[in-house]
Amino acid sequence: MSQPTILGIESTCDETAAAVVTGHTLRSNVVASSMDEHARYGGVIPEIASRAHAQAFTPVVSKALSDAGLDLADIDAIAVSAGPGLAGCLAVGVSGAKALAWAAGKPIYGVNHVIGHVAVTQLQFGALPANTMALIVSGGHTSLLHVDDIARHIDVVGTTLDDAAGECFDKVARLLGFPYPGGPHIDEHARRGDPHAIRVPQGLTQGNAGKRHPYDFSFSGVKTAVARWIEQRQAAGEAVPVDDVCASLAASVADVLATKAMRGCEQYGSDTLIVGGGFSANSQLRAALLEQGERHGVDVRLPERALCTDNGAMVAMLGVNLVEAGVHPSPLDFPIDSAMPLTRISM
Repeated sequence: MSQPTILGIESTCDETAAAVVTGHTLRSNVVASSMDEHARYGGVIPEIASRAHAQAFTPVVSKALSDAGLDLADIDAIAVSAGPGLAGCLAVGVSGAKALAWAAGKPIYGVNHVIGHVAVTQLQFGALPANTMALIVSGGHTSLLHVDDIARHIDVVGTTLDDAAGECFDKVARLLGFPYPGGPHIDEHARRGDPHAIRVPQGLTQGNAGKRHPYDFSFSGVKTAVARWIEQRQAAGEAVPVDDVCASLAASVADVLATKAMRGCEQYGSDTLIVGGGFSANSQLRAALLEQGERHGVDVRLPERALCTDNGAMVAMLGVNLVEAGVHPSPLDFPIDSAMPLTRISM
């Protein structure tokens, strides 16, 4: 099969998404988000998200096929996110994908959602070079990966020990009174502030902890330090310089992510860094990565913002990689895995 056509289905959190990819060509990409329904609660409510997936699944998949000008019979295989993610949300997408695969007699691949963020960059930049590093940053994941073979072998170089970068931003945003999700609001205000106005700690970069965890990430202490600074100003009746808080926080997090990513590239002798995940849309991080990449001679591949957030294209593209590599499809009774390890590419 030279140019497999894959239907990709994504339902790990609050986006119900489906896309069709043929080879490295994106033919359709449809996303329905339930984010507005969660905003009043300040975060994703799994039960609400699961119900939204159940309502959106058929319309989204139907539109993805229609936009691609195809019927289900024209698809070579189906790929669906099997984890990591919210269990109820995963169950909806996987159950629907299994029903389609069984009804149409198509092979199915239960794939790792996070690895999909690496795969999707091929739609914009072409094939992955050998010996590639990947920095995946999202609301729930901050991971540094060494990609030896995206279809068969990935090593975890660094991971989050507590709060991910996106979680840190959302929690600080709540203190500042921003609506959910807070990341875009911090990004916007940071562009107007002084990144050196407030001293924000950089987790796991100093002392023995930094030596023991040269590639791991910790943003819980960062969140707490900024929260305490805000609370002290408020208790003293002083105004909180929102733009400066956002700029200082964003600069600190971006510097840690970019510095550790470059250290990983140096350790593995890699001159390509793939970046993905919803948080990679952050403008301060993008600027820091490009600046450090130029300084270290690393080609930093930043996908367009529409491909950063969760979408079906990333699932379909990983499915293409698996089919082209001759990886066996998943058994029809494969389980979901809400804590799917990043070394597991497919079920």
